[in-house]
Parts: sequence; structure tokens; C-alpha cells
Amino acid sequence: MRSQRLDPLLKVMQQRQDTAAREVAERERALLEQQQRLESLRRYAEEYAAAPDARTISPALLVNRLAFRERLNAAVVQQAGIVDHNRQLSDIERTRLLLASRETKVLEQLADSYRAQESKVAEQRVQRELDDMGGRRARSAQLAADDDTQATP
Repeated sequence: MRSQRLDPLLKVMQQRQDTAAREVAERERALLEQQQRLESLRRYAEEYAAAPDARTISPALLVNRLAFRERLNAAVVQQAGIVDHNRQLSDIERTRLLLASRETKVLEQLADSYRAQESKVAEQRVQRELDDMGGRRARSAQLAADDDTQATP
């Protein structure tokens, strides 16, 4: 039957969909982790930007502090890039999951259609057999009735 031939393919498609779902979950987790790192860096940069009174800090420490702030800002920019990259990867995986889900759904609908068609054909076959059996019984009864009428003079 055609529907049974689709079962192995349907199983493979469902496994592909499950794999895509796991990958989406992993990408979402990685994205969340990178976003949290970015937020931590931003908070730290804001806290560090609240400079102490310039009169109480030596020029050498002030230069070091400014250099560190520059490096910290560069780290924030770099982390924002990492977050964007992870967001793109997450979007790609969501799209793959969507496509896998659609493919699986189409295949499931096709298998359901084949099963419905096979069921209809089976029901028609059973009905024909019942009709044939009923017709044979009717002919047998008719022949028996004809024999009884001919046997009785």
C-alpha cells in the first residue's frame, strides 16, 4: 500500500524536524547567553564610566582609566556583534525548523490522503463481496424455488 511506503520517509522527516527543533533550542540558549554577557558588559561600562573626581586621581591613573574605558567600549561593540551573529544563526535555525515542519505536514497529509483512499477502496471491495454473496444466495434461493415448483406436479 502506498501509505505504508510513506511511513519510513515520514519517520525520517519527523526525525529531521526533531533535530531542527533541538538546534533551534540550542541556538536560542546561545543567543540568550550572549545577550546576558552583553548586558553585563554594558552595565560594567556604565558603572566604570561614572568617573571619580578628576581632582583626586593622578594624571597617569586617569590615562589608564581612559584607555581601559576605550577597551571596555570596544568589548561592548564586539559583544554586540557576537549577539547579532547569534541572532542571525537563531533565525536561520528557526527557518529550517519551519521548513522541516511544513515538509513533514505535507507528507503527513499525503499519507492521510492515501490511507483514506485505501480505506475507501477496501470498503468498496467489501461491499462488492457482500453484494456478490447476496446475489449468489438470491440465485440459490431462486433455483431451489424453481426446483420445488418443478418437482411438485
